[in-house]
Amino acid sequence: MPLPKRLLNGIQRSSMRVPLLDLKLQYSPLKAKILSAIEQVADSQHLVLGPQVDKLEADIVTYTGASHAIGVSSGTDAQLVLLMALGIGPGDVVVTTPYTFFATAGCVERLGARIVFADIDPATYNLSPSALAEVLSKTERVKAIIPVHLYGCCADMEAICALAVQHGIPVLEDAAQALGASHPMGAAGAIAEAGWYSFYPTKNLGAFGDAGMVTCRDAGLATKIRSLRNHGMEPRYYHHSVGGNFRLDAIQAAVLNIKLPHLDSWGAGRRERAAFYRSAFAKAGLDKVLTLPVEPWSETGVGTHHIYNQFVVRAPRRDALRAFLSEAGIGSEIYYPLPLHLQECFKHLGYGLGAFPESERAAQESLALPIFPELLAEQQAYVVEKIAAFYA
Repeated sequence: MPLPKRLLNGIQRSSMRVPLLDLKLQYSPLKAKILSAIEQVADSQHLVLGPQVDKLEADIVTYTGASHAIGVSSGTDAQLVLLMALGIGPGDVVVTTPYTFFATAGCVERLGARIVFADIDPATYNLSPSALAEVLSKTERVKAIIPVHLYGCCADMEAICALAVQHGIPVLEDAAQALGASHPMGAAGAIAEAGWYSFYPTKNLGAFGDAGMVTCRDAGLATKIRSLRNHGMEPRYYHHSVGGNFRLDAIQAAVLNIKLPHLDSWGAGRRERAAFYRSAFAKAGLDKVLTLPVEPWSETGVGTHHIYNQFVVRAPRRDALRAFLSEAGIGSEIYYPLPLHLQECFKHLGYGLGAFPESERAAQESLALPIFPELLAEQQAYVVEKIAAFYA
């Protein structure tokens, strides 16, 4: 779409600021409803689990098509309790990507299982099926495969699930950033045997603190997760297994219950802003400089696909560009600056520099630009103008 000179000139004269994310703009129109919901929870004094959590779980089942949904205290705890329920521990192997948020591998390490990494697809930043196939061909005792739907874009679930079936291994979806995203096989987090979501405040559906959700197909597994989130207690003060305190607070569920009906419209707003960036970058010739996000399932005509929890580009001289944008009042972030196989705490895994070149290259080049439903076209135009100025 065109960027009129008068608009750009006006932007150049302004003292515009463009944050990476501004949650106040989302909160303002919902403030009265959210505060009323919180007050109702406070008046009820039913503060942990209870009706608000039950409603959220039921609505997530309806929204995603998952068979079961279990509310927990965070996205990290959602993964942890799922792995615990599956009995994954010492002697077991879990295969995942080294290019993701720390918790994806951290939860595996915490339970004493061994992490084996497979490199990413450079176009999507997600687990590469060919890399996964190579790892599975030479690795024993693999008890789970964890693809990550990074930045809100689904991994290649058809290929990954086919490999999993071939080897008899369950697939667990890390959909922490992807509630609302879809794949031709279904909704992110409800495609495979089990998965999880994070409701951290910066997610597309964010709570007022930490909160998460586990999804799964099997009723027996769901029952076990419900027990483990409450110290393995059933009935009260009788413990059949050692769980944890992974309960979801009612106030967080109440906030999420107010927000969930808006998730699709917010997702549409993010996709519109992604389209604006694509058009504006092309008009400025920056599509030949930056590598823009891909939408691998866009031609299937099914669902929402990429929901842009982040709009991530690959940028030459990334760090210098980020400093330049910061000087211009434009927020950005690097997700993630160091792949997991190079983190200090994972040195014992034996991976070194060069082990996963695509993940390492992504860590050196990727940059998240501002994207949220309330972002103004003028602000986006300013971002594009400043990036063009940097590469001029």
